[in-house]
Amino acid sequence: MYTRRSSRPSTTADRTDRPGPSRRRRGTRRARTGGVLLAAATLLASACSAGSSASSGSAAEAALAALPRAMPAALESYYGQKVSWRECGVPGFQCGTLKAPLDYANPAAGDIRLAVTRRKATGPGKPLGSLLVNPGGPGGSAVGYLQAYAGIGYPAQVRARYDMVAVDPRGVARSEPVECLDGRDMDTYTQTDFTPDDERETAELVDAYKKFAEGCGAHSPKLLRHVSTVETARDMDIVRAALGDAKLNYVGASYGTFLGATYAGLFPDRAGRLVLDGAMDPTLPARRLNLDQTAGFETAFQSFAKDCVRQPDCPLGGKGTTPGQVGQNLNTFFEKLDAHPIPTGDADGRELGESLATTGVIAAMYDEGAWAQLREALNSAMKENDGAGLLVLSDGYYERDAGGRYANLMSANAAVNCLDLPPAFDTPDEVERALPAFEEASPVFGEGLAWASLNCAYWPVQATGEPHRIEAKGAAPIIVVGTTRDPATPYRWARSLAAQLSSARLLTYEGDGHTAYGRGSTCIDSTINAYLLRGTPPTDGKRCS
Repeated sequence: MYTRRSSRPSTTADRTDRPGPSRRRRGTRRARTGGVLLAAATLLASACSAGSSASSGSAAEAALAALPRAMPAALESYYGQKVSWRECGVPGFQCGTLKAPLDYANPAAGDIRLAVTRRKATGPGKPLGSLLVNPGGPGGSAVGYLQAYAGIGYPAQVRARYDMVAVDPRGVARSEPVECLDGRDMDTYTQTDFTPDDERETAELVDAYKKFAEGCGAHSPKLLRHVSTVETARDMDIVRAALGDAKLNYVGASYGTFLGATYAGLFPDRAGRLVLDGAMDPTLPARRLNLDQTAGFETAFQSFAKDCVRQPDCPLGGKGTTPGQVGQNLNTFFEKLDAHPIPTGDADGRELGESLATTGVIAAMYDEGAWAQLREALNSAMKENDGAGLLVLSDGYYERDAGGRYANLMSANAAVNCLDLPPAFDTPDEVERALPAFEEASPVFGEGLAWASLNCAYWPVQATGEPHRIEAKGAAPIIVVGTTRDPATPYRWARSLAAQLSSARLLTYEGDGHTAYGRGSTCIDSTINAYLLRGTPPTDGKRCS
């Protein structure tokens, strides 16, 4: 998957009454993660109220209500737009902009400009209109994804019949991006210890969360109130109309499944051929989302560990080493980095500490194709005292370039997550009490992902969303794709979303990695292509390997 991950937004309370370090000795610390990957769609809509954080979030939640079919008069000018396409420096692609109201409840309050790109259908065959794609995040650039991958890498028969289209969601990349910290401050933020051992480290973590939140509030004060998934889904309907399509055809991955399902819930009669790959469950509050995802990363790590010990270059064990022992060996390495970071050769002088190393490891859990790269990076770090390889993985996750500049992925991710749902935790004490559950879910990553869930407590804007069901009654068949060992969007989420959507067809990939379409399964690809090209949905419950 592309970005399917959620960052750790800003948060936490400054506590002077936290238990001291004697509560949790360093020698007994099991999970060592920088807390960065919650996501990872992650966690996509990560947040929930403290009162409902333990809820399973299912049938008791209210269903998302469809919007009236009649267009409000105040929106007519937006729905009457056409895209003025122009060349944009990427061969084969055109670009344009559209306007959307900043606030749908008060369209007169001002506009936001949305960046759109397309690659026209190549032929042969009868054109099928537009196919919008979204890679996830939230915060991933759909424009960048289309131009770098989907517009040239999707199956040729799909690109032949569809105009491939993407719009950067409001607050993301080219669509009036949310900004929080500059590159130097982001470097500091990403190196913060996200598994505090004592009151001092907890205070430092609190300060990092607060500084991130304050930066977002200072740089994007109005926009932060209007980057919800519901508003972005409404923007997609304006894009659909501007493209001249009667219905929206769409492929969304990870968080993009939540966005696509939200669109179907709001506009069921305008939902065309929708494919939701690596599904999220909108009924879950954030603490449960984060806990489920923690277990998902543990499942992925177990698969990595079993594969690693079969390879001659595995630095974490050999034949006969159990996955549990592999995890313990990795934790021991992280402990050493926490005490003594190692050099990386980075031009800005960054060393590889525990947080950046953990980010690099978790990043590789998204795709089994990265496991060989991870083994090489771990070998260099553990045997040669060279952290460059793990830093490359971490920088790729954060979308940091060689010049020290960050894409706005992490800022937009926090902004969307913290608006879509209330925070998973409100105080460090709440995290402390939840640690056993997270560490049980993942002895390797649980502690860090628990602390990363303390993400929206100090956000400058109050959340507007709550967990809810999405039924989309009256929508055309919707394919919901789940991968059985998906680290970022656990398979149970796909089953839950498919059970909610009135017209869903669950398609299962029995395998590793995050998302399934275009990742090597002929069965998955041919099934989805048949729907996109001929409108033939699979039998509900079909399984592929």
